[in-house]
Amino acid sequence: MSRSNSKFHIPLTFQESARAALENTQLRRNLGKATQTIRAKRASVVDELPDWQELREAGRAIKERTLRHLDEYLLQLEAAVQRAGGQVHWARDAIEANRIVAGIVLEHGASEVIKVKSLTTDEIRMNEALGQHGVTAIETDLAELIIQLAHEESSHILVPAIHKNRAEIRTLFMHTLGISELSDEPAELAAVARRYLRTKFLSVPVATSGVNFAVAATGTIAVVESEGNGRMCLTLPEVLISIMGIEKVIPGWQDFEVFLQLLPRSSTGERMNPYTSFWTGVHPGDGPQAFHLVLLDNGRSRVLADHIGRQTLNCIRCSACLNVCPVYERTGGHAYNSVYPGPIGAILTPQLLGVERAGSLPYASSLCGACYDVCPVKINIPEVLVHLRAQVVRHKQTSEGIKGKLDPEAIGMRLLARVFRSPERYEQAQKLARLGQIPFARRGIIERLPPPLNVWTTMRDLQAVPRQTFRDWWRKRRVFGSVPKADADGVGDADGVDAEAAAAGRRNV
Repeated sequence: MSRSNSKFHIPLTFQESARAALENTQLRRNLGKATQTIRAKRASVVDELPDWQELREAGRAIKERTLRHLDEYLLQLEAAVQRAGGQVHWARDAIEANRIVAGIVLEHGASEVIKVKSLTTDEIRMNEALGQHGVTAIETDLAELIIQLAHEESSHILVPAIHKNRAEIRTLFMHTLGISELSDEPAELAAVARRYLRTKFLSVPVATSGVNFAVAATGTIAVVESEGNGRMCLTLPEVLISIMGIEKVIPGWQDFEVFLQLLPRSSTGERMNPYTSFWTGVHPGDGPQAFHLVLLDNGRSRVLADHIGRQTLNCIRCSACLNVCPVYERTGGHAYNSVYPGPIGAILTPQLLGVERAGSLPYASSLCGACYDVCPVKINIPEVLVHLRAQVVRHKQTSEGIKGKLDPEAIGMRLLARVFRSPERYEQAQKLARLGQIPFARRGIIERLPPPLNVWTTMRDLQAVPRQTFRDWWRKRRVFGSVPKADADGVGDADGVDAEAAAAGRRNV
């Protein structure tokens, strides 16, 4: 978690952060425009493929097969990278990974490194860790550079500066890069960033990158990007360090046939990425002369062990789920307090950190299912969200002692379980509910309940408990002796039931 309540040093919950984000009307306008544009582009290029659903299924199958044999593929990848002249390092957590990266950088006497955009390095807070050793990490992706200059956190997996408009970027560049005159035209803004970064590409000796895919059979690493900064970082420096989550491995080259169709269409709404870079080990006189691959666990083995949550590791970081999420569109990425925002962040972050540290995120969803519909590898995000919510409740019950046992949700669930176990208690509860709803029910609908139940009815209506339940109706039929007829025609006495439906039933006899 990146931000906290400064007074109590307690991580902010999603609900606390979202409340502040919703007050930012400029943020909501920026997000609404950007996500609608990306959604339309994605829909257009996806519709071009008649076998899109088959591609999604193929992507899911490859990922699941890889996860089932992850240990074998990782060892195969390690051997292939070493055969090609690279070095492989294993990191159990962020501390180990940062120690490895800092050691390599210092060994080569570098005081700066240039970076390809990488969520994995953001996850381990690599920039801050290198800074503690006197090494400056320079973001070379335009949006990441904007965020770095603004001393902010990313708000979108693919478009980190999605919360900023052109006027805000112009002001930022003028203040931080010492420019006196600058318009907010995109070409002019990009030119300023290009001039600043070009000197770094040509002078900094060490680069770091993330990894989109790593081929176990050959040791080939792949990075896809849109600006060409990645190609510069991967080819110009003397030393390249790539940090990858262990789930990024794929078995063979043929698997690119699936993922390089799924990823660009789902992420930027393009048929293919402008830059797709592959490199395998070290080649004398061509590109970096030292290559290090850091394989990062950092909680992924724990996710892998969860039979429902493990599908989260299928993610290829396309961000399609963010662009369709009604919650994300209104709150933006900062409300999630994680480098992984949106629906995928709501299930990945609690699993990596534990529900005790990110227990509010599984509730950052309306469970509408739009994220599942667009996911290119068919991650059932709503299913994982519900699974994690159950873990949150169990954690409260077991770890918070009396407070956990007195949690309103826990009490409510225990009462409901007791009621549902007994037909008599169930009917008594219905009668009580029928009486209790009298001040609130109008025309069969409850639109508003008193606190604390008003949290539910603020955004939803409830169906009122009917005057006559099915059990009452069935019992009345038996009392008045109409059961034989009902057994014969399935309709019987219409008293107490919908007369029109009953009449329709008779007509069908």
